[in-house]
Amino acid sequence: MSLRNSRSLASPVLATLACFMFVPAASADSGSAIFKRYCSVCHSVEEGKNKIGPSLAGVVGRHSASIETFSYSSAMKGLGVVWTPDNLDKFLTRPASMVPGTMMAFPGVKKDDDRKALIEYLANPGS
Repeated sequence: MSLRNSRSLASPVLATLACFMFVPAASADSGSAIFKRYCSVCHSVEEGKNKIGPSLAGVVGRHSASIETFSYSSAMKGLGVVWTPDNLDKFLTRPASMVPGTMMAFPGVKKDDDRKALIEYLANPGS
């Protein structure tokens, strides 16, 4: 390739890269978007609608393993907590750490802001 051709290719490439350098950072995802990305395959926020996992409608303030129409693991049945925002934060950080033996094959939500937005959404999914 000649020097002339390499210059003609460099200009559009550099111009394109420059455009991306000045794109503002994306705003944090909403709790609804985070739920859809991480949770919706296995859970619903519709009351009474269990999927692979139990419905998460009304989960904030509810006792663990308390939906009668869902078959929980022994580990979850033995947990015995109320799903407060703090307990949900701990669980969502790394479920297997809080509930060893859980059937939930999910590594967790790593970003603090994402967990906070998700918990706020679960507390009020209709808003």
